[in-house]
Amino acid sequence: MSAPTATRSVRRRTAARLALLSLIALPWVVLPLWLLLVNSVKPMGEASLLGLGLPKTWALGDNYATVIREGHYLRALTNSLMVVVPTIAVVVVLGAMAAWGYARSRSMTAKVAYNATVLSVVLPPAVLPTIYELQTLHIDGSRLGYFLVLTGTRMGSVIFLATGFVKSIPRELEESAAIDGASRPQIFARIIFPLVVPVLLVGSVILIISTWNEFFFAEFLLQGQDRATLPLALYQFASASADQSVMRWNLIFAHVVLTSLPIVLVYLAVQRRVIPGLSSGAIKG
Repeated sequence: MSAPTATRSVRRRTAARLALLSLIALPWVVLPLWLLLVNSVKPMGEASLLGLGLPKTWALGDNYATVIREGHYLRALTNSLMVVVPTIAVVVVLGAMAAWGYARSRSMTAKVAYNATVLSVVLPPAVLPTIYELQTLHIDGSRLGYFLVLTGTRMGSVIFLATGFVKSIPRELEESAAIDGASRPQIFARIIFPLVVPVLLVGSVILIISTWNEFFFAEFLLQGQDRATLPLALYQFASASADQSVMRWNLIFAHVVLTSLPIVLVYLAVQRRVIPGLSSGAIKG
């Protein structure tokens, strides 16, 4: 097969794949997203029809201002940031340290501990024992208790991603640094951590999405509207609309948009480094 013919064949296969993916994405991604966005800028009467057309009367400013005011958006945003930011920082740093220890240890105890830690990725959450433990520690219903639960339940995913990556790092780098007088913390901070940043970035994106959208534990562990995170505030706002016997879909959709907006902005900011991190993890893991 000649080069021009092979090139045309590759282009046809690529076009066919793109067409197939577009057909799949249209009903499951594009249309729901458009439905969400277009109805968030309609008045209540138009939005209740859940149509796909553009609004006859635009209510963008009124809808979003009402959500920020009545949905306590800024307070919920602050609560989410107060939980998510420290959770990501602690899980990433401690997870990288644990992954380094598991990757370099040959003891059976470390292998058992690693497998037990990674099991948290697939095991269902134990709500009642968690609540009992937090009550025993007198931190139930607090942000601290919620933070500790999120940290413990998310640690396994970072350790799982990073351990295989650390195993691919030559030990000679650490041995050379130790000969030069570097301590264990210095070896981790100057050699191990910078090398695992790509896979940690991927893990961070996964963590941000899962912790930002976390609702299950928030419903049981956070008490009072003053501590509600964005998903919990959205649920409370939608429930209040349902109690009024009229679903204000325009406001609910606007709340969903505002709740998702920070995640979208974070992804747009780091997307150029996410793909290389996934590739590095696939090659080195």
